[in-house]
Amino acid sequence: MATFTRANAWNNGGTFDNPDLLWYAKGVGAMQGRGLDDTSSWWFYAAIHGEYVGTDGFPGWGSLPATPAVPNTPSPSDSVTNQYWDQCQHGTWFFLPWHRGYLMALEAQVRADVINLGGPSTWALPYWDYFGPGNNFQIPPAFTQQNLPDGTANPLFVTGRYGPDGDGNIFVPTPAGIQQFPNDPNLGQGTVTQDCLSNDLFTGDDSNTPPPGFGGPQTGFSHTPGTFGNIESNPHNLVHVYVGGSSPDGNGGLMSDPGLAGLDPIFYLHHANIDRMWAAWNSNSANTNPTDPNWLNGPAATGDREFVLPNPDGSAWVYTPQQMSDMSQLNYAYDSLPAVPAAPNALAGRLARLGLAAAAASVSAGASAAGGGSVELLGANEQPLAITGAGASTSVKVDQGVSAKVSASFAAAAETKSPDRVYLNLENVRGTHDASALSVYINLPNDAKPGEHPELLAGTVALFGLRRASLKDGQHGGEGLNFVLDITKIVDELHLQNALNTDAIHVRIVPHWRLPDAADISIGRVSIYRQGQ
Repeated sequence: MATFTRANAWNNGGTFDNPDLLWYAKGVGAMQGRGLDDTSSWWFYAAIHGEYVGTDGFPGWGSLPATPAVPNTPSPSDSVTNQYWDQCQHGTWFFLPWHRGYLMALEAQVRADVINLGGPSTWALPYWDYFGPGNNFQIPPAFTQQNLPDGTANPLFVTGRYGPDGDGNIFVPTPAGIQQFPNDPNLGQGTVTQDCLSNDLFTGDDSNTPPPGFGGPQTGFSHTPGTFGNIESNPHNLVHVYVGGSSPDGNGGLMSDPGLAGLDPIFYLHHANIDRMWAAWNSNSANTNPTDPNWLNGPAATGDREFVLPNPDGSAWVYTPQQMSDMSQLNYAYDSLPAVPAAPNALAGRLARLGLAAAAASVSAGASAAGGGSVELLGANEQPLAITGAGASTSVKVDQGVSAKVSASFAAAAETKSPDRVYLNLENVRGTHDASALSVYINLPNDAKPGEHPELLAGTVALFGLRRASLKDGQHGGEGLNFVLDITKIVDELHLQNALNTDAIHVRIVPHWRLPDAADISIGRVSIYRQGQ
């Protein structure tokens, strides 16, 4: 039996009547009382994830709104910062194991402080299950109180936390959240879901798993993201930008940017829930983590940076993804795991959707269309697209020869053969405003309100990590972010309406909220690809 059990932050109403939250606040307060150069300080741990300590102006740590008052001095030695800081893994198959280790290290430090303060030796980090019942989509009330029950300042309270509407109402737009707090129908409607739990591949794609897979694409050390895995795209990234939000002056909240997110105490409860989802995904014996040595042994095995975090005694803990992959070996557990849906028979479902009932009924149980087939460009727009204000539109010119292959795949559909799958790519998305979520619509009428046409929604992407991915001196040379959206269902409907043979597909990009003038967001190219079996 595990020594440490992570429990729901919403226990006892999510208030300080929940002892896990009260002790968390006290432990965070102890860590915030130490200097930036102390490996056991709150600020040092935040910088491990990412930092802007030396940046002038926003988002520089010296220019952030208090509370808390974030220090930008004294900095540790270069050898210490090179060892520990700016280490978070995003847009990579290392996303889940790196963050599991990060949570465990932070949890160990908070626990050490909790024990010193007279708290329980078995304290564990709670999780925020925003998919839970009732109003669990709202931030637990303990994070909104300015004071602890004893009247002292609450270390969990953060000024730079604005929420999806920028008004300080912090909630996650799950289906329940949107029902209670609907967005302006003229803007994007990006629902936060746990649909990724139905994926059956950690890395790769098939009919149940859109690329690049549940856990992310194969990469080396990846502090600056490129293409996000499915659990990272939704819910992880969307929760980050919706909770952080954007202030009235256009600056993003702490949670909206990887270089600020670790400063907000809600960050760690969000990531505990993401880690809990990974544990749930692994609870299905059909779902397996990578066995490739390049994943098991981490980037250090191929000469890149190692994963290393400070222990409470100041020593260094080096770990690998293999050590993080089996929760039974880590001495902690969750009080409950979300249900993992059985992977649907995607081939049968698609054939039925296309009106091929007899073929759908003949599909053998468990059959699916394999991924990794031939990929071919169906079309692309002609020039970079600037995203301003309420959004922008573009047209993807369709290659008629490739379009004919898509049409032919529908004609050949059978119980053993799926039509082509179709994906829309947003390539080289650049900008300086991470606090953005963009919804992508296909063939939305010019006078239509996006929120009233969910059937035309290709997907919603959060721009978490945009600023760092756009830096020309960054890891990827300023290439920006890339997103892959599965638009197969929309293309199926076009086929049923005899509207597939077209010269162009119209794409409309709609933000969740109006973008500030200084956002400077652009998409290098909008492209559409077919993937055959």
